[in-house]
Amino acid sequence: MVFACADSRVCPSVTLGLEPGEAFTVRNIAAMVPCYCKNKHTGVGSASRCGGIKALLNLKDGADDTFHFVEDWVRIGYPARKKVKDECSEMPFEEQCGVLEKEAVNVSLQNLSTYPFVKEGVANGTLKLVGGHYDFVSGKFDTWTL
Repeated sequence: MVFACADSRVCPSVTLGLEPGEAFTVRNIAAMVPCYCKNKHTGVGSASRCGGIKALLNLKDGADDTFHFVEDWVRIGYPARKKVKDECSEMPFEEQCGVLEKEAVNVSLQNLSTYPFVKEGVANGTLKLVGGHYDFVSGKFDTWTL
């Protein structure tokens, strides 16, 4: 696992000579890793226990969390989970995960739209929100707009 700054001028994979899949990278402002706290700064903790889409799909309504951070973080995608559970329950679990990966991107795009400066940029045409999904098994990269 590599913690790195979100600065786009420095790519940890390039700097460290890593191939895809060699390291899990968490990038954030100043490459900070906060002290353990179950209630704050959960982004880093949740990334270090990743399996996010599977955790989201496996959430049991009303059940206690089994992994620190992960459940709280992935609940951001709960609307996507609900849509997949409602519309794709007949699919095998792994296929549901694939659909959920894309629906979670849609939720993130919708969440981005709640930021005033994003909303303004989209409204005045200086910003366009594009969703993307990379299937590293097939090498297929899809993009879309809402």
